[in-house]
Amino acid sequence: MNSAIQALLEQRRLLQLEYESEKGAFTRLTEKIGVTRLSDRGNAWFPLRLCRSYYNSLDQRILEVTRESVDDADHNFEYGKPVSLFVAKTDGSIRHLFQGTVSFVDEDRMAIAVPDSADLTLLSAGEAGVVLSFDETTYRTMFEAIDRTIKAKGRLGELRDLIYSHRKAGELTSGEMRFPYLNRVQQEGVNKVLRAKDVAIVHGPPGTGKTTTLVEAIHETLRRESQVLVCAQSNMAVDWISEKLTDRGISVLRLGNPARVNDKMLSFTYERRFEAHPDYPTLWSIRKAIRELHSARRRGSGDWHQKMDRLKGRATELEIRINNDLFSGAHVIASTLTGSASHLLEGMKFSTLFIDEAAQALEAACWIPVRRAGRIVLAGDHCQLPPTVKSFEAMKGGLGKSLMERIVENHPETVTLLTTQYRMHEEIMRFSSEWFYKGAMEAAPDVKWRGILDYDTPIEWIDTASLIPEDSVSADGDESPETFRESLSGGNFGRVNKDEGLLTLLTLQKYIERIGKERFLGERIDVGVISPYRAQVRYLRRLIRQTPFFKPFRQSISVNTVDGFQGQERDVIVISMVRSNDDGNIGFLRDLRRMNVAMTRARMKLLIVGNVPTLTAHPFYKKLHKYVESLL
Repeated sequence: MNSAIQALLEQRRLLQLEYESEKGAFTRLTEKIGVTRLSDRGNAWFPLRLCRSYYNSLDQRILEVTRESVDDADHNFEYGKPVSLFVAKTDGSIRHLFQGTVSFVDEDRMAIAVPDSADLTLLSAGEAGVVLSFDETTYRTMFEAIDRTIKAKGRLGELRDLIYSHRKAGELTSGEMRFPYLNRVQQEGVNKVLRAKDVAIVHGPPGTGKTTTLVEAIHETLRRESQVLVCAQSNMAVDWISEKLTDRGISVLRLGNPARVNDKMLSFTYERRFEAHPDYPTLWSIRKAIRELHSARRRGSGDWHQKMDRLKGRATELEIRINNDLFSGAHVIASTLTGSASHLLEGMKFSTLFIDEAAQALEAACWIPVRRAGRIVLAGDHCQLPPTVKSFEAMKGGLGKSLMERIVENHPETVTLLTTQYRMHEEIMRFSSEWFYKGAMEAAPDVKWRGILDYDTPIEWIDTASLIPEDSVSADGDESPETFRESLSGGNFGRVNKDEGLLTLLTLQKYIERIGKERFLGERIDVGVISPYRAQVRYLRRLIRQTPFFKPFRQSISVNTVDGFQGQERDVIVISMVRSNDDGNIGFLRDLRRMNVAMTRARMKLLIVGNVPTLTAHPFYKKLHKYVESLL
């Protein structure tokens, strides 16, 4: 049997393990805990305020809702996810009423596409809620993609066999192009993309201008091709690359709705463009007539079917015309990886597929759009956030290895490693460069020694163990040898270290005081407070809201998980590590790629707050601590 097919069959087996693990965990979670804890975890909104229902431009029936409380705005709802509308019973359990799909969501407002048959009168005010359903559709789409790739004979089969082999990838012969606004390695990356016959990789460590390079590669490709497909794992990543392409003057048609909502982001979405088409008012009138005809149908009406057929035929004709205009007028079609399975792309082929943040996606998800492409360009960094895999057995079997990582291993000749970074002070960059990138990274001259304060140390590690017990007061106000100890949060959705949380904000407060309030606000210095644990993030947010000192600075301070900060940067980063125990147990902090992301968000100052004895039981953190100490 073909070795590529054997490998894909193994991928399918591992994906099945992941599916069963995630579905089992989801079912246990939703069955065993009440609606309040589902809300705490970000998996439910309750109670809901019902706003209005209407039909959108895609002829979907939409229910618009808001949630009553947004004290902790984090939630797991996003465009395309399946949900269930429910009412809460007096015993705390819930009664599911009907299913829906998220059409739009921000911090406190959600639009849900619901069936025409849904009885909205069952949603009583104050008792109604919405909860995430298990996402069968995404898994089904990934399984179909793997099965299609296994059976493929044409170009998809050729790409499959090449990627899983060590046979050298093909190159086209073309002259070297110069791009004066890119550095030497970025120019090499764009040229490598233009020459690639089969596959190319743009490997972009933190701050190295990966998006800038990718946008230029897409722009130059469009001089040779009329249209390309651009995908990414998350809606946020699709938004980011779409926005940068639009800024470059490239026409983008974004399938799906953005994660960040503003007029600029919405302006290139399929839905907004659809309703802006000159034929849309006529189509809307016909759809309205169809709905009225449905509701007013009289038994025995002889011409009812003829009228309905005429209206539907005219509506279909207009939809086809509008879609033809929208797709033919766009240079870039942008979607998530799973969104590329949309019926709107049925039958469409693209000479080139670009996948951004490819290292964060499961391999199976990448095969979804590959079937539409003649060649593939992947961009990302497999030394940063990996694909999310929840099954230990599937992870151990290799499900966490992305398609990008596989190509980097099998086809190093296709890879361009960007090496000049434009974000960080050199001493913040250096440890990451040596550990993850074999010392290849270098700081651009204008950021190399950039700092906020004169004679400041760019990285500091505040050791909580050195404060036990005589210097410390616990979050409960008592002196105790058990201060700065981790614990499971009451909601049982992560670990928290409350004393460390207090120290984290005290450390930030002292640094802001050193800068000075007027300078901090006047120069718009921004701060990111990061913790690997969601429970700690929620606790830190609550502390910031409750602490009068931070009131003038709240707009400048963001608090989030490592995943939440992917792709972002701040002048100052403070990391609360949480783990503190006698066993040196650091849990998923062993995934060093997450720490790479956290540390490299900082432009000028990095503050790490954590228990040195616990963390340095791991060689990575031992070396990091030694490095930080060497800078003092």
